[in-house]
Amino acid sequence: MDAVQIEYFKTILNEQLAKLFTQAGIALSELANQNDHEIEYLDRASVYTDQALKLKIKSRESRLIRKVRQALERIENGTYGMCEECGEPISVKRLEARPVAAKCIDCKENEERREMLVKPQS
Repeated sequence: MDAVQIEYFKTILNEQLAKLFTQAGIALSELANQNDHEIEYLDRASVYTDQALKLKIKSRESRLIRKVRQALERIENGTYGMCEECGEPISVKRLEARPVAAKCIDCKENEERREMLVKPQS
């Protein structure tokens, strides 16, 4: 991967990180501003369900923030775009679809197959 491509992905990742921080701040502000007086007039179960859903979304965003930071670290240490499992280059097409990807498509698919094998049956 050349320097122009690296800079392109660095820009995308930094923009994604800024967007995630903005979204997280808005959601947390909304949760903090919800007061008990408002809840008295609303269905409490509905409000609590909404809050639980927002917290779940924030948890996912938190994991994505961590992945974006890790991708930016890989850019800084020169390993971005290289599969952390097999060491082969990750295709630019895959990185365009998922800039935080740390594994090539083959290794990621193998990982998912292994996870399906050990996942308990419901």
